[in-house]
Amino acid sequence: MARVTEEARQSYAEQVAVYQQQLDALLIREKNMLMLIQKDPTGASYKRLMLADEMLYLTTLYLAKHSLSVSLLNVKNEDALNDARKTLYKAVIYLEEVVTNLIDAPFSEYEDKIDEIRNLPESKRYYLVRKLGLAIRLIMDAYGDNTKWRWTFVELEARFATVAKNILDLKTASRDGLDPRSPDYDDTVYHLRLVKRLLQQASDRYREKYELSTGRIDDFRLAINYLLALRRIHIILGERDDAEEVKKKAIIWREKMEQDHRKSESQKK
Repeated sequence: MARVTEEARQSYAEQVAVYQQQLDALLIREKNMLMLIQKDPTGASYKRLMLADEMLYLTTLYLAKHSLSVSLLNVKNEDALNDARKTLYKAVIYLEEVVTNLIDAPFSEYEDKIDEIRNLPESKRYYLVRKLGLAIRLIMDAYGDNTKWRWTFVELEARFATVAKNILDLKTASRDGLDPRSPDYDDTVYHLRLVKRLLQQASDRYREKYELSTGRIDDFRLAINYLLALRRIHIILGERDDAEEVKKKAIIWREKMEQDHRKSESQKK
C-alpha cells in the first residue's frame, strides 16, 4: 500500500469537514421534522416524503466521505459506508410509512394512503423512485461483490420494488396515465416498466437467496409473493398473456416450496 502523505491527510480532513457540516445540519432537520409530525400530523405523508428525499441526499454525502477516503487515503471508510447503508434504509422506511409495505395486495387496501399524496405529480413520484434506485446501486457498488451484506441487499432491493409499486396511483395510472394524450404518459409508462422489472428481480433474488444461502421457506414464500404482485400488475394493465405466464410460474414455485417443506419436516423426524 502506498504511503499516505501528510498533504493528503490534510486535504481529506478539510473536505470531510465540509461534508460533515451538511450531514449534521440534515440530521438536525430530520429530528425537528419528526418532532413536528408528532406535534401536528397534518400533511404527515408529504413531510415523510421530504424526509425520504433528504435521507437519499444524506446517503450521497456519506458515500462522498467514503469515496474521498478511497481517492485520497486509499482505504475504505467503513463507518461512512455503514452510515450510508443505514440512512438508505431510513429512506425506505419513511416511504413505507407513506405508501405501506404491502407486496401482493389489491390497490383498494392502501388506496387511502395514496389519496393522502394525491397532489404529488407522477413525474415527482417516478423521479423519487429513480433516485432511490440509484442510491441503492451506488451503495452496492461501493461495498463490492464479496460483501457480507450481499444477501441483506436482497431485502433492500425487494423493499425498493414494493414502495416503487405502491407509490403509483394504480387507479389513475391504468385509466388516464396510459392515454398517449396524457401529460403523465411517459412517466407512467416508464414507472410501470420499472416496477415490473423490479418485482421480477425481487422474486428471482429471493429464490436465489433461498437456494444458495438460507434454505428458509420464508424466503421462498417472498419470492412467490413478488411473482404474484407482478401478476397483479399485469392484470391491472390488461396484459393477460403475461399474467397467465407468471401465474404458471408461481404455481410451479409453490409446488416446489411445499415439496421442499415436506422433505425438511420429514428429515427432522
